[in-house]
Amino acid sequence: MGKKSRRARARAGAKQRAGGKLAKSMPAERVYSAEPKIEPKAVPSVEPAISSAQATRYQYILPELRLIGIISGVLFIILIALAFMLG
Repeated sequence: MGKKSRRARARAGAKQRAGGKLAKSMPAERVYSAEPKIEPKAVPSVEPAISSAQATRYQYILPELRLIGIISGVLFIILIALAFMLG
């Protein structure tokens, strides 16, 4: 039998923390300060629009969208033609 996946280990760890000593030692109510926290504005980072990993991972989407567009266009034209013929 293989090892547990990372997701399964993380889920099991979260269950232990929720029901274990850590959850009981935390205070029941949080104390909020009267002053709101002012966070500095985030500077937009310059990242490439599409990484090479995403480009290879989703390379099938654009051809499928074209095919869906062509099929829906043909069906729409058929519906218009039938509306003129039958109506």
